[in-house]
Amino acid sequence: MSWKSKGLEPNSKSVVTKKWALLLCIGCFCAGMLFSDRMWAVPEADDKGVSRETGAKEEGLKLITEGCDPMRKDVKREPKDILGEVSKTHHAIQTLDKTISNLEMELAAARAAQESIINGSPISDDLKIPESTGKRKYLMVVGINTAFSSRKRRDSVRATWMPQGEERKKLEEEKGIIMRFVIGHSATSGGILDRAIEAEDRKHGDFLRLEHVEGYLELSAKTKAYFATAAALWDADFYVKVDDDVHVNIATLGATLARHRSKPRVYIGCMKSGPVLAQKGVRYHEPEYWKFGEEGNKYFRHATGQLYAISKDLASYISINQHVLHKYANEDVSLGSWFIGLDVDHIDDRRLCCGTTDCEWKAQAGNICVASFDWTCSGICKSVERMKEVHRRCGEGKNALWSAAF
Repeated sequence: MSWKSKGLEPNSKSVVTKKWALLLCIGCFCAGMLFSDRMWAVPEADDKGVSRETGAKEEGLKLITEGCDPMRKDVKREPKDILGEVSKTHHAIQTLDKTISNLEMELAAARAAQESIINGSPISDDLKIPESTGKRKYLMVVGINTAFSSRKRRDSVRATWMPQGEERKKLEEEKGIIMRFVIGHSATSGGILDRAIEAEDRKHGDFLRLEHVEGYLELSAKTKAYFATAAALWDADFYVKVDDDVHVNIATLGATLARHRSKPRVYIGCMKSGPVLAQKGVRYHEPEYWKFGEEGNKYFRHATGQLYAISKDLASYISINQHVLHKYANEDVSLGSWFIGLDVDHIDDRRLCCGTTDCEWKAQAGNICVASFDWTCSGICKSVERMKEVHRRCGEGKNALWSAAF
């Protein structure tokens, strides 16, 4: 049967359609291959990303694990290195602490000086030192405790171990040593006693007048006033208190104190711990004996009152807290009590309390004493008559002071 009879005769349009269909199939196949390649590439990239992420986590865990391992070679340190680092750190902390402490003390001293100016100078106007002098650094201020009735004692000191006139000024300028007789005022201000001291000071110029009323039972208050006033007037490494019936070798004292310059909060003297005397009427009776425990107890360690020295920071501490520091009957006990509870270096130096009988052979042996006196008299017995003798036997020699280097 022919195509026509069946009604299926192909025409040109159907032939063309078949060709285009074939081309479309081929194009779809190619597009499918291309699309298939892309689809497989994306999972591969994701797998790599996951692999990298997983690898990073594993590497981090590895680092943490290895960091905790004390046997790891690259972080292992020798014990000596660790101790060295600890030692350096400790030294740095100590240095910083000392620097802070010194700054605090300097600030406290400045405040004390400011308060003295605001509240009124602790000395009379004609005895004020120039501001330029107060800015200079000194080795020590030696305050010689004296009384209105001790004119002859002062003259015996001036004639022996205390330089006078131009020599005293030279001592301040070249050696950085200030020396003054320390005294307050009488109960009747401007009376005959005060006028006598003023006349003596005009002659010698060697007094430090305090805002303090003199009296034997007021020695603790006088000690506070002295350190507070001296710290406000002179910037020194040490402040010394000595009685006017004690012989002192100034060069030896300066050399002794200079060895402790680098130490903070220094308290130097002949340390003792005597009994607390509860019985009334006896010398050195302590009215507040009950504070020291049962009768028969001893005092805490403190320097004997004939001569002692404290560093600048302790003098500043007294100056700041003078209104709340308690005063006992004996001034050396009071001073020692003010340092209880503080980090203070108590230095016991027996050369500060030689006897007048042994200072001579010690000097001959080359072990010159800083201070000499008789324990039985709490000073040199009959010092007015014997000071020159003690100075001749126990003195360090006039040239020792001027040749000394502190």
